[in-house]
Amino acid sequence: MVLCGIDEAGRGPLAGSLMIAGVILHKPIKGLNDSKKLSEKKREELFDIICENASYHIAHFSAKQIDDLGLSECLATGLREIIHALGDADYLYDGNSKFGVSQIRTMVKADATVPEVSAASILAKVTRDREMIMFSSQYPQYGFAKNKGYGSDAHIQAIRQYGYSEIHRKSFKLKALQPSLF
Repeated sequence: MVLCGIDEAGRGPLAGSLMIAGVILHKPIKGLNDSKKLSEKKREELFDIICENASYHIAHFSAKQIDDLGLSECLATGLREIIHALGDADYLYDGNSKFGVSQIRTMVKADATVPEVSAASILAKVTRDREMIMFSSQYPQYGFAKNKGYGSDAHIQAIRQYGYSEIHRKSFKLKALQPSLF
C-alpha cells in the first residue's frame, strides 16, 4: 500500500488559515525536510517539484471556520477530507494526535524523517505563506508578509492600534490583548 504523508501549517497563528496537506510521492525527491528547516527559496523550489511528482490534496480552513468549529474539529475534518480525496493509502500524520480519525497513524517529528510527510509539510507551509503574502496587500498595517499571522510584538501592537481584521482568529485569546486591572 502507498504511503500518504500528512502535515499542517497554521495551527498557532493569530490570523490566517489552517492548511492541511496530504501527499503520496510517485518518485523520490531530493532535499525534502521539515518545512521549518528549509529556506523560503528552497521550499518554493520543492513545492513545484512535489506538485509535479505526487498525488496531493490540501484542505483549507479560514479563520472564521476555525473560530466557528474549533481548531480540533478543523483538523479532524481536514484529515477526513484528505482520506476521501486520496483514497486507499497508509496515512501517516505528523504529531501525536489522530483527532478521532481512526484511518491514520501518527508519528512525532515525521516531517523531518519521512519524505511523504516532509513533502506535505512543504505544501502546507508554502500554500499558507502565499496566502498570508496576498493578505498583506489587503491588510498592510499588520505586517502579514513578514509575521505570517503569528503573534510578533509588531503584530500584537497593530491589533491594539487597528483592532482585528476579517482574517484574525477572534477565538484565540492573547494575554497581551486582555484588559488588565493594573
